[in-house]
Amino acid sequence: MAGVWVFQDDGVMRLVDNRGRDTTRKQLVHLASGQVIASYSVLEAKLLSLGWERYRNGDPRLLQYHKSSTVHLISLPRDFSRFRFHMYDIVVKTRNEFQVRDVQVLNNANAIAMPQ
Repeated sequence: MAGVWVFQDDGVMRLVDNRGRDTTRKQLVHLASGQVIASYSVLEAKLLSLGWERYRNGDPRLLQYHKSSTVHLISLPRDFSRFRFHMYDIVVKTRNEFQVRDVQVLNNANAIAMPQ
């Protein structure tokens, strides 16, 4: 069963079928350059330029970065396809450097349209 759970005004939840409809996905964008972060190598280059360092003493299943001037640690799964939930952590820990944006995926044409 495919769909999205939606809360109605009366507080009742219902499943809305969304097969064949346009969907939205998220992208991490580096604000200064406008570049979409499409790989960990691109992200690492941006983080290193902001003073973050690779943390190698942690969990080997994760890519981790720390900044010596803060207590923050960014932990990312090694598989880039599982990156989407970690984008917000990067935005919070690197204030004003990155932004998560919606990208509309058009199912019928397999195309991507940026919202205005």
